[in-house]
Amino acid sequence: MTFRLYNTVLDVTAVLAFVMVAYFVTYSQWLGKNASMILPDSFNQLNTIFLSLIIEAIPFVLIGVLIAGCIQMFITEEHVKRWIPQNKYRAILMGCLVGSVFPACECGIVPIVRRLVAKGVPLPASIGFLLTGPLINPIVILSTYMAFGNDMRMAGLRMGVGFVAALLIALFISTLFKTNQLKHSVSGLYGSEGSPQIEVSFMKKLKGMCVHSIDEFFDMGKYLIIGAFVAAFVQTYVQAQSLFLFGEGLMGATVVMMGLAFVLSLCSEADAFIGASFSSLFPSGAVLAFLIYGPMIDLKNTIMLLSVFKSRFVFTLFLSITVIVFICTITISMVGR
Repeated sequence: MTFRLYNTVLDVTAVLAFVMVAYFVTYSQWLGKNASMILPDSFNQLNTIFLSLIIEAIPFVLIGVLIAGCIQMFITEEHVKRWIPQNKYRAILMGCLVGSVFPACECGIVPIVRRLVAKGVPLPASIGFLLTGPLINPIVILSTYMAFGNDMRMAGLRMGVGFVAALLIALFISTLFKTNQLKHSVSGLYGSEGSPQIEVSFMKKLKGMCVHSIDEFFDMGKYLIIGAFVAAFVQTYVQAQSLFLFGEGLMGATVVMMGLAFVLSLCSEADAFIGASFSSLFPSGAVLAFLIYGPMIDLKNTIMLLSVFKSRFVFTLFLSITVIVFICTITISMVGR
């Protein structure tokens, strides 16, 4: 209990320190004016991008940790065993289908998946949920439809190709990993997983949900901050022209757009408008790769995944997403010609 309280105090202090530094450097009349005289313009750009990524992601992370808290307190292992099909392939299909109607971004869904895996949801089914949730939920499809001039073609391709890619990735992962691959036991973090089920009142469960949500938020929040800073740094100081070393053909353009999706770390609810702006520069297949790849894996949520799962698993997941999304989008582009 003392160790947990100590970690919580450290996490809260770190976040408060970050907020104070960001405020004084950016907005304080006393320090901001003096700092602006010695800091380069690129630092202000870095700061702007960093804060925009944080502000963009925080609401979805809050929703995610609240849902994770609900799962922790109101869903038992018996519920999971009753709801999840025993057949591996049906479980993967169910995970992808549930994710496709679940509005979440790639950051907010990480704590939910951690909690589901800890509750006994099979890893491949959880990965299907992880991939389809930020990619093809109703909000994302609607934003894609609007971004491309009320044209359903790109929204439909994003939904169809993305769903097939998620199924293939989850199936591939199921052949390589048989255990849950969590880096740490969730019971070690929160002290309730694996303990005997004791009947408690609804109000106590509600209080427990809030406690778990707060713990989850500060545990995941520090990795969100690190990931957002790295993404902002790369956007500020890495020249976009360097990505065009891969060439200008369909395959080269697809690699470029996937690289941009990874680096930019955009929220999946807004990335369609950025993708649409590239339509005049890149083939539609490359733009489709941008729309599918970014919500599945980006710089920001890779760091969050590394905080939850073992490094070998995250690296394998990253490679499988990259290869399968590339093959799927190239194939659909060839067929569409």
